[in-house]
Amino acid sequence: MIAALILSAWLMTFAKWFPVPGVDDFIIDYKTMIRGHVDYALMALFSLAFYGAAKGASLALPTAACWCMAIGGFTNPTIFIIGAFDMEFWDKTIWKIFSAVSFAITTVGFVWIGMTFFKYAW
Repeated sequence: MIAALILSAWLMTFAKWFPVPGVDDFIIDYKTMIRGHVDYALMALFSLAFYGAAKGASLALPTAACWCMAIGGFTNPTIFIIGAFDMEFWDKTIWKIFSAVSFAITTVGFVWIGMTFFKYAW
């Protein structure tokens, strides 16, 4: 997530401030690209915060829940990045399915980790 955050920042920088022929043509919806960039940052921060809180509390997080967070934390922002390159993105069935599956996996991870913390605190 952090690598994708940095890569998206560089891509946006080159697309806007240092125009390179061809790069500008790829990003069709710059605002959606920014949304993806911010989402990568948020997902990375959530993941690091959960890890840090668990480590500080000597709490072992379920491995499968961490995988759900990692997969969802990467795929959710990627939806925005793909959408920034394709104006007809939201009309395609494959991306609707990808988005729904990504959202479901992320939700499972967040809820599972949240419940783990709740059980620990209770």
